[in-house]
Amino acid sequence: MNKLLLATTLIALSLPALQGCVTAVATGAGAGALMIADRRNAETYLADEAIEIRALNRINEKFADKVHVNVTSYNLKVLLTGEVPDAGIKDELEKAIAGVTNVKGVTNEVTVGASSNFSARSNDTYITSKVKARFIDANKFQANHVKVVTEAGTVFLLGLVTRKEADDAAEIARTTADVKKVVRVFEYVVIREKQPADKPSEEGK
Repeated sequence: MNKLLLATTLIALSLPALQGCVTAVATGAGAGALMIADRRNAETYLADEAIEIRALNRINEKFADKVHVNVTSYNLKVLLTGEVPDAGIKDELEKAIAGVTNVKGVTNEVTVGASSNFSARSNDTYITSKVKARFIDANKFQANHVKVVTEAGTVFLLGLVTRKEADDAAEIARTTADVKKVVRVFEYVVIREKQPADKPSEEGK
């Protein structure tokens, strides 16, 4: 099933449950558009969404309010950020998430320490929005090909990107106000430009 068909099917299946809710329908359509533009295939895109939900549920069941952990899944690879009270829980957390269905790898960037407060988390959200806005302004690559996660002023960059796109994204993030550090969590791809069609043969004229 191609990406457009799968995205359309996903939206169509969601509509009965969303009837009467204009905002929800618009959100479903927006998610479908994002899926179509994404470099991941549709099955992987949906699997990443499911991984995040399953992982967060597992964290809540196992650690409850002992930890503050964010889960970001991209191309079946999971990035963990946030804070936990001790190194033992950090290791236990990584093992728990590695066992979630479809997870192919875990990058554990969780720090040991007190959980961040509301002000710090709000500032991280603001930094993420600034980095994304600068991606769009710079117009050096398609902005939605790079996922941005910010924790304690450190910006993590994920995506399926070329080396040039990675370098451009990292430089833009690095020079954004309030960013303390940039960490690349990219997977690299080679994008081949389409070759012009061969000219028709002159023979027989």
